[in-house]
Amino acid sequence: MKILLTTLNSKYIHSNLALRYLYAAAGSHRDQMEIDEYTINHSDDYIFTELMRKDSRLFCFSCYIWNIERTLYLAQMLKQARPNVHILLGGPEVSYEDEEYLFRHPYIDFVIQGEGEGAFFSFLEQYAATVPDYGQSPGLLYRSGGLVRRNEPHPPLKFETVPNPYAFLPAEDDKVLYYEASRGCPYKCAYCLSCIDNHVRVLPVERVKEDLKYFIYKRVKQVKFVDRTFNFDERRSLELMRYIVETDNGITNYHFEMCGELLTDEHYAVLASARPGLFRFEIGVQSTNPATLEAIRRRGDIDLIARAIHRIKEIGGVELHLDLIAGLPYEDYHLFRRSFNDVYGLGVDMLQVGFLKLLKGTPLRDEAARYGYVFRQQAPYEVITNSYISADGLVRIKMIEELVGLYHNRGGFEKTLARVLSDSSNAFDFYEAFALWYYDAGHQKRNHRKEDLYRILRAFLLRWAPAAAGETLDRTLIADLADATNKDVALRFESEGWELPKRGGTR
Repeated sequence: MKILLTTLNSKYIHSNLALRYLYAAAGSHRDQMEIDEYTINHSDDYIFTELMRKDSRLFCFSCYIWNIERTLYLAQMLKQARPNVHILLGGPEVSYEDEEYLFRHPYIDFVIQGEGEGAFFSFLEQYAATVPDYGQSPGLLYRSGGLVRRNEPHPPLKFETVPNPYAFLPAEDDKVLYYEASRGCPYKCAYCLSCIDNHVRVLPVERVKEDLKYFIYKRVKQVKFVDRTFNFDERRSLELMRYIVETDNGITNYHFEMCGELLTDEHYAVLASARPGLFRFEIGVQSTNPATLEAIRRRGDIDLIARAIHRIKEIGGVELHLDLIAGLPYEDYHLFRRSFNDVYGLGVDMLQVGFLKLLKGTPLRDEAARYGYVFRQQAPYEVITNSYISADGLVRIKMIEELVGLYHNRGGFEKTLARVLSDSSNAFDFYEAFALWYYDAGHQKRNHRKEDLYRILRAFLLRWAPAAAGETLDRTLIADLADATNKDVALRFESEGWELPKRGGTR
């Protein structure tokens, strides 16, 4: 029996940790198993052709909000082309479905729900049996004698018994490699699936150190910890960070999701001893509105977070990402503006503006009527409007988010933006005006070379702040371009002039 583990990742540089866990947990069944990953940027024809080239009997798809619709379409085509193959789905996007799901999707044979490693191994044991008894497979949704049955969940595993997901597979040096040192989250944010089980299971520190040796030896570019709150345990996080500093190979960097309020003097001391670029921190602020934070059951103290950010910036060498979510309860357009300015004013490397998604299984989805939520009925279940912010308001924030991504998060405009936004309390107003002008001019309809983004920004500033325009502004823009590219590009840019070239093609 040949078995394929597969998924559609959101980008090529991403890799799927779940598939690697399942492969490692499969035991003797690994001999019949392979992993092949695609992306949502691949065409359906390409993926279908690749799947058809396999001689697998069982196709196992890892399902998430970004790939579920495409996965179902591909699975249906595969079943039509090869009626005798079996199709299994797993992952968070199918873990909260009931028996009706298999009636709606008759081409799906099995669904593994919840934590996968133990449930998948139990399923494989039955699948390989001469006379399978799927009633003995915990966490399985399946067909039996014309009926659909749903087994009780598999009990949570002792995390230390889960094999290292990279023990049997080579590291890919051109991708971000994901790693999990703890499973679960101590907090209960109402929009997050982790709030369902707020019991944290951790790997022993020595096990984590042993696992990290592989990444260090292979000199991978980036290891991204998927732990929901890496520093929930101060002593544990410090020991692992010190180990990373001590074993630094000069190439690998480590990305953590951190709680800013829990950072201590000891954490700052470790950062001060680290190579610049060794650590990247992502800190979820989500909102600075107290009523909003209370409604989503999230702790948050912007003053403590601000102090932490200032300390880290004083030390230097740590890339900082801060997150906001638009569409949360009690946060209207003007309150979101305040949250945006509060966070933008901290001067971090990336301000990631996300949009609330009412995920299956989360408390906030269950409370949707309370807050007047209207949301997409298909994945990714993004909010369209609620009782506090209009659909037009959220669309406008999407426009602003695109400009923040192009001009702040991608870098290359530091001097110009610092000059224009010397008072960061009006950052939202700047990006709002820029976004409205950008869209009215039709710039969103085309992909732009990096150099052309400088021309577009200058054209806007001539209208938005004509007093700040002139030769000084031009020199600042060209200096930013030279820093972001090289002097030759800047010289060519000056010779071509500030007029935006007419180019064919749209997005």
